[in-house]
Amino acid sequence: MFAAMVSAGFPSPPMNHIDLPGPFSIAFYSLAILLGIALAVVVATRLWKSRGGDGDDILSAALWAVVFGIIGARIYHVISSPDAYFGEGGDLLRTVQIWQGGLSIIGAVAAGSVAVWIFCRRNGIKFGAFADAIVPGVILAQAIGRWGNWFNQELYGGPTTLPWGLQIDTDQPHQALPPGASEFTTFHPTFLYESLWNLLGFIALVWLYKRFQFKQGLLAWTYVAYYMMGRFWIESMRRDEPDKSTQFPLEFIGLDWRLNQIVAFVVFLIAIAALIWLFSRRPRTDEALAEELEIHTPASEQRNPVAGHKVDQDALKGTPETDPSGSDSETGRGQFRSKK
Repeated sequence: MFAAMVSAGFPSPPMNHIDLPGPFSIAFYSLAILLGIALAVVVATRLWKSRGGDGDDILSAALWAVVFGIIGARIYHVISSPDAYFGEGGDLLRTVQIWQGGLSIIGAVAAGSVAVWIFCRRNGIKFGAFADAIVPGVILAQAIGRWGNWFNQELYGGPTTLPWGLQIDTDQPHQALPPGASEFTTFHPTFLYESLWNLLGFIALVWLYKRFQFKQGLLAWTYVAYYMMGRFWIESMRRDEPDKSTQFPLEFIGLDWRLNQIVAFVVFLIAIAALIWLFSRRPRTDEALAEELEIHTPASEQRNPVAGHKVDQDALKGTPETDPSGSDSETGRGQFRSKK
């Protein structure tokens, strides 16, 4: 079925919501986001428990992160795409109509990260350890949530003749084709490209988390760098909202970058700097390695070494010849293997 759909191109969705009795409806955009959040909680819970954490921590943190994330996602979108709300012919009421689309992943992750940091501070949990456990679920949620953009027919790229080109239905509300396009024009489904990119990232992050014990925070910043790298090139393909006032703010210096490309590039550089800094602070003694396995802060009432730490401690004492990760107490490599 999927092969047949690709060979015929991506059609526009037959509908973007389900009508309920009365004036109510459920948008598929919202369902995609909710499904992504649910799976992210499941994945993060399993990973966090595998390091000795309490599974309830994930659900509690998710309640904070979802509320902050939705608010941050909408604020970033409205700021970066103000014309539909504050420009000529704009509708201010649309600022709260999130079911029509307009939730920025960048804003969601930024605000959600602040919420998770607050949660960790209040509960005596090391933020780096907690972030490492949740980022695989986050990027999986992003992979699923991107399909909401298909239902809303948004975030597409330039025209293409490729067999998987996306068709646009201009009869849907607030939908218009870019200048020069016709009803027969198909476009790059950049939502699909980003979804696949995120899915590959999810597989890689889960493998790294289960295979190795990194310096706390390294996996989280790896996610940031990976996602922003993909977001940059995908943004370069997008051609929706070509007349948006914030679309190409660097044209005056000859740099044809969209606003989100600039943000992605800057955050990518920050992530690389953070990775270098964390690697330079990698544990170099047995005591530091043992502390790196502890997921709670020293002042936390929950701070109790789990049984698995003794096994991992033994693994950390191997020499480069016997330890595949090449970690020992003298060289202090930036990562060490979790013993199975």
